[in-house]
Amino acid sequence: MMDDNMQELDPSPIEESPVANEKNSYFPPHDSVSPPPSTRSSSLVLRTQRYSSYAFTAFLTAHITNVSLIPLLTRSLPASDTYLLLTRPYYQSPLAEPLLVIAPLALHVLSGVTLRLHRRRQTALRYGAESRADRRTLAWPKLSGTSALGYVLTPLVLGHAFVNRVLPLWVEGGSSSVGLQYVAHGFAKDPWVAGVGYAVFVAAGSWHVVWGWAKWLGWTPEAEGWEQADRERQKRRTWWVLNGVAALVAGVWMAGGLGVVGRGGAMGGWLGRQYDGLYKRIPILGSRY
Repeated sequence: MMDDNMQELDPSPIEESPVANEKNSYFPPHDSVSPPPSTRSSSLVLRTQRYSSYAFTAFLTAHITNVSLIPLLTRSLPASDTYLLLTRPYYQSPLAEPLLVIAPLALHVLSGVTLRLHRRRQTALRYGAESRADRRTLAWPKLSGTSALGYVLTPLVLGHAFVNRVLPLWVEGGSSSVGLQYVAHGFAKDPWVAGVGYAVFVAAGSWHVVWGWAKWLGWTPEAEGWEQADRERQKRRTWWVLNGVAALVAGVWMAGGLGVVGRGGAMGGWLGRQYDGLYKRIPILGSRY
């Protein structure tokens, strides 16, 4: 029996709930917890690699149009050179070239190397490898096909830029006389080195760009979101589609570059001697001209 001195009260909420008093709590709210510095820096580097590819793709599209698509349509080097000389100043101007070509390319390569070193360091921390001897026992992070093509492509891009941009600036102070006929002259003088080098350059570039964009858009076979019941078939289909697109890009690129420009022949007279003088300045390979 309840004591007469005790009074029965209706249940009511307490004055302060944990949610209401959360701001004075020792523990911060979940949404205020910041990610570790290593996570923030790797995310920043990944965004740098992604957005730098956007700018360079804009330049690459214009460049391929000038050196491959237009020659493929006109079937004439002099006519194609007219379009090239008209549009090239837009991406070789003192402002556009650093913004669309040099800076994006440098950032893209450096961010890729940085990400690989960062993942290597995270692996060492995960396994407690503090000394150099311990780190040598750990395998490097797996290199994807797209990344491997990027490493193959880097020296080829630098060589291409040296022959077609740096060398004329160094020898003649400008590249106003360098066009598709200059490229055709190089193919005619040394068809094996130029042809094989160009084919590898175009193939590596096409597959790297197509698979790289597929990664940014979430269209790779490893991307999340596939139907679980039919996952393997969808992955195989995506693999074939992406390789087909890359082969199509490489085929069209080579059809204009090798099929038209590469068969343009050597230039004669004063212009041919000028081009010979440029190609002879190429380190190691210059003696072949």
